Amino acid sequence: MENLALKVKLSVLWLLEEAAYLAYMTLGSLEPGAIEQVMAGEIDGMQITPELLLLLAIILLVPLAMAFLSLTLKDSINRWANIILGIVFVVLELLALTTLSSAWAILMTLPKVVFALLIVWYAWKWPKQEV
Repeated sequence: MENLALKVKLSVLWLLEEAAYLAYMTLGSLEPGAIEQVMAGEIDGMQITPELLLLLAIILLVPLAMAFLSLTLKDSINRWANIILGIVFVVLELLALTTLSSAWAILMTLPKVVFALLIVWYAWKWPKQEV
């Protein structure tokens, strides 16, 4: 029963990670000039390319997939998948923080760091399996 509660916590944290991404993207689209940038084929000075869109799609799909997989994977695989992908998301968010200058963007990124850190923490503290 303890593992089920842990799996649910991890799943919810991945869903919160996703919700925070979507909220960030929504607020970003409301920033003055954002729509014009996208129409010109740029996002924050980066050219919108198929590769960039693929990367963004992966970043958006991983938390959704992990929300499901956290409930269904075997414990040992589940633990390591959450640790590894949680660390990847911590690094991505910390890198994003270094490029942000607006208060709203920093405020919306900090919870994503916390959610990813909690994912790593809970997965790291996964209960030992009794044989």
